[in-house]
Amino acid sequence: MNSILKHTLSLALGSLLAIPAFALPQSQDPPPQQDPAKAAPAQPKTQQDATSQPVQQQDTVNPKNTKEDVDAIGNRKVSCHMNWFSLEKEMALGKMLAQEVEKSSKMIDDPVVTEYVNRVGQNLVRNSDAKVPFTIKVIDSDEVNAFALPGGFFYVNSGLILRAQEESELAGVMAHEISHVTARHGTCQATKGEMTQLLSIPAMIFIPYTWAGYAMYQGLNFAIPLTFLKFSRDAEREADFLGIQYMYKTGYDPNSYVTFFERIQADEKRRPGTIPKAFSTHPPTPERIENTQKEIARILPARQEYIVTTSEFDNVKARLRNIMFSRKVTEGKDKPTLRSKTEQSKKQPGSTDPNSTGDDDRPTLKRRPDSQP
Repeated sequence: MNSILKHTLSLALGSLLAIPAFALPQSQDPPPQQDPAKAAPAQPKTQQDATSQPVQQQDTVNPKNTKEDVDAIGNRKVSCHMNWFSLEKEMALGKMLAQEVEKSSKMIDDPVVTEYVNRVGQNLVRNSDAKVPFTIKVIDSDEVNAFALPGGFFYVNSGLILRAQEESELAGVMAHEISHVTARHGTCQATKGEMTQLLSIPAMIFIPYTWAGYAMYQGLNFAIPLTFLKFSRDAEREADFLGIQYMYKTGYDPNSYVTFFERIQADEKRRPGTIPKAFSTHPPTPERIENTQKEIARILPARQEYIVTTSEFDNVKARLRNIMFSRKVTEGKDKPTLRSKTEQSKKQPGSTDPNSTGDDDRPTLKRRPDSQP
């Protein structure tokens, strides 16, 4: 069980959106309930970032199977074929991992911010293939990231909310992470890891226990992360595929998913290192953009309009920015500061000598008066 926990935690904390990392006419639930005084009308999909043109969608599509049929969302199986975890065990594992995350993270507890993010996420969950309830929280972190643990424990960094320019971009990242849970990527990978360990047992039996044999066994263990890496790349592609469907069914413009990818890609080019190291296992961003555009055109029927953003998103984002700024100011007051001698001397009353330190207790050297006549 310990090895399963390690494998699962490694995957869960590294899963993202395709953000770097990095982060959709159906019978559907309505979009998040907005305050009529604040809610903005849905904006047409032509209001896209200038870096990308909306993908041309067909009026009708012919899905090859239920996994491509957005009308079948909620009534289909999208998880892997082999999983040694029941849903109950997966939820228990996720709860245990979530407790560890919250012990080492600072959470945003502002009720307006947390309620809004939870509402957007829960609306996506209702329009997904989820078989478990979701718990969605916001972490106080500048890093553009989000991750979902097995069993529906989902965390969104404040840095991601601030980096998104529209609600649909935030929804796209959240839909991607929800897809990791609906496809049960965490426990599927843990199962695969356990199988790899079991398959190595015959080799342990027949390899002589010598230094050479020990080195060969170690080599088998070192090969395991390569298997996980390949699986993780496949999982990211599948999360992209499912995520745009969940966005679409919820009413959001799936093109915003592409727009966010492109912006993150531009950030990384301007400032290398912007993308968290956790996303090193994700497929290259250009590949993800191209694949997502193809899937939007192939499986999502055209709609007259989409939800792009709302005034509530702008209000929550501004509120969160003020919270983050206040926190940094407060933390700055508690940090020691260094001052130069010149700065210290300027603060001494009546000080005129620019070379003076203003310290009356500092020893000084004086020439002894000549006692001879």
